[in-house]
Formats: sequence, structure tokens, C-alpha cells
Amino acid sequence: MHLADFDFALPRELIADRPAEPREAARLLVLPAAGGLSDRHIADLPELVRPGDLLVFNDTKVIPARLVGRRGLATVEITLAHDLGGGAWSVYAKGARRLHPGDRLAFAANFFAEIVSKTPEGAVTLRFDREGEAFRAALLRYGAMPLPPYIRRPRGGDPRDRSDYQTIFARAEGAVAAPTAGLHFTPALLAAIAARGTEWVTVTLHVGPGTFLPVKEEDPREHPMHAEWGLIGAETASRINRARARGGRIIAIGTTSLRLLETAAAESGEVAEFCGETGLFILPGYPFRAIDLLLTTFHLPRSTLLMLAAALAGLNRIKAAYAHAALSGYRFFSYGDACLIEAPPQFSLSAPGGGEGWGEVGDSRAAACGPRPSRPHAGETPAVRTGTHLTLPARRAGPLPLPPEGRRGEWPGAVPS
Repeated sequence: MHLADFDFALPRELIADRPAEPREAARLLVLPAAGGLSDRHIADLPELVRPGDLLVFNDTKVIPARLVGRRGLATVEITLAHDLGGGAWSVYAKGARRLHPGDRLAFAANFFAEIVSKTPEGAVTLRFDREGEAFRAALLRYGAMPLPPYIRRPRGGDPRDRSDYQTIFARAEGAVAAPTAGLHFTPALLAAIAARGTEWVTVTLHVGPGTFLPVKEEDPREHPMHAEWGLIGAETASRINRARARGGRIIAIGTTSLRLLETAAAESGEVAEFCGETGLFILPGYPFRAIDLLLTTFHLPRSTLLMLAAALAGLNRIKAAYAHAALSGYRFFSYGDACLIEAPPQFSLSAPGGGEGWGEVGDSRAAACGPRPSRPHAGETPAVRTGTHLTLPARRAGPLPLPPEGRRGEWPGAVPS
């Protein structure tokens, strides 16, 4: 398998700048395990689920992690990445090469940070002039939602994104990118799904920027997959296992929910209580154990998320699905439409329509439940076999930016329990 297997061009007009309204109006491309494609809408989900199925959502909450400040006369834009404690944060900074340890950044008349360190690779550590509740209050006042750069916004952001870029499940603060598959759900849609006898639970995976960074290595096995902190409670794990035992399907809403479930799953498919970091890197051929279906958005080229979707659907099927979506005018990426992928009967080389190649579980570090770790860890990556180039019948409108991807509700002052 080569990095070029997951590359494609996409017309700029197919990148969604705003979510569909109403949310249920978003389109849904269904990939049944038996093969073929079906054009539906998110509003059709109650017809596609079955009594006894269980949907698993990510309840992480996005913080307004983007700040615009000044270093002298120069404007500096940063995105918070990891809380290091004591007011220190690792950040992504635009124009980091012009920053030096000791520089002072002013984000407001009374809100400052000092550059503590910068690595040769450009990683920057800041120490703010406050922490705890005072920092959160300043971030709420001066920060903007950390939308990916392919979504066009004026400097300083758009207040509407404070609600648009948050799922209705958002509860546990800590993400710097949204679990975008969950953006499609509304209370009315959940009620219609529940009326079918389908239940839902939540897990927590604090989405970090590393998950959505593009793979740059020609051999995807060499990509340093960043870890993210996640939590599956004992009762949630029990409900997942009971649903599976009674014949219900486990439907992961988003790749973040899927990665956490697979991290916590035994070979038998039983999901255990989990609290810690996961660096699971899923490539084609990975033997899925915990889920039966995945609802996910259309992902960036050369991304680990596209590789995950190809692992579940099969590389050739995901190629065909993305080509069909582009020709049919589906909207791509964070605010775009979605696809519903049904897992093939077996995850092996002989599985019809899926299971191409082979893979292994990446590094996952379970830990006693406690605060979110301050630094990510790179996970081991799986070995893979060769595939074929993913091409779309689309016009190239210049290279697409490939940084982190990215609903309702504000970022309140109280810490969720």
C-alpha cells in the first residue's frame, strides 16, 4: 500500500462551508455489506436501523481553541493542542518560524502568553498568564472555534460556529476538533430512531489535531499516529455487550467512537471499561471486532480517517463510493454529507467487498481513570499490503489544505461532571 492510494482531487465547490439545514437534510450514501450504493438522506436513518441496534456517539466538547494575537506589529494565530498544566500549552502556530523563546504574545489588553520553547520542527509551547477558571473565561471571550482552514471564515471566526461546530451530545470539554459525524443529529431524529426500538449511548474521545493531520510518509506504516484520551464507562460497556448478545448491531457514529470501541474490545468483540490513551491506527485489513456499521463524513485525501474507512469498506469500494459522491454533488469534509458503511461478514482477504490487505492494532495505552494526559504518544503502525490509486473524476482546483478537521450550544463556564 502506498500513500498515493488515498489521494484524490476535489472541486472546491464540493467542500461544505456550512452544515445542512435542517441537519436531517444532509445526504447519506449507504454502502451495504452485500455491495452496491444507495443514495439516501440522514432523515432516512430511522428506516435503516433495526430494533435492538445500538448507536454509539462521542460526547466530547470542542473548546474555542483558536486565538489571534500580536507579537509587536505582527499578527500571530495559534490553535491550542495539548494542555501541559500550570498554564502551559503546546500549540500550532501560523508563522512559527518567526517566533522565538521569550517572545510575548498579546491576545487582548489583559491576556498574554510567553513562548517557552520551540522545536526545530516548529512545535511551540506557550505559557499563559492565567490558568484554570480564569483561563477558561478568557478563552470563552477571546477564542474562536478551531475550524479547519478549508472552511472559509474571517479572522477571529464566526460566532455561528460556536453552535454549528458542536454536537447535541457535547458534554465533556477537551476536544480541539469536532466528532463531525455527530453533527447530523437532532433531538427529533433521535426520537424517531428511538421509536424504532433503537437505543444509543455515549463514549468520550477528546479529538486532537493529530488525528486529522495528513499522512506525509510514502509508506503509511511510518506515520506517527498521535494518541488521544478516551473513556468508556462500565455501564456503557455493559450496554454495548448486552446489545451485541441479543443480536443488535453496534453502529459507531464517527471514526472517533469506532477507534475507542476497537481499542477497548477483546478478540471476542466484548467491550471493556476503558480510561486512557489510544493510538490505534487502522489500515485496510484490520480485523474489526466491536462494530457492525460506521456512519462517517467524507474525509480528506491522504488522511488516517480515509484509511480507516477503506479498512472497513475495502479500498476499491471506498474508491467507488467517493467517485460516486463527487459526481453526484455530495458535500465533503467536516460540515458535509455522510456515508453509512456496513462491515463485511468477515475481515479477511476472502471477505467479499472488504478486508483488503491486512493490519494490526496500533498502540493503545489504558490507564487508571484520571485527568486527560498532557502529551500524546505515537502509536505503532501496522504493516500493509499494496493497493491501487484512489482517483475521482473531478477537476483539480489547486492543492487542498490538509490540516485538522474538524453543535449546538455554547462553551459554558461550568466544568461538566
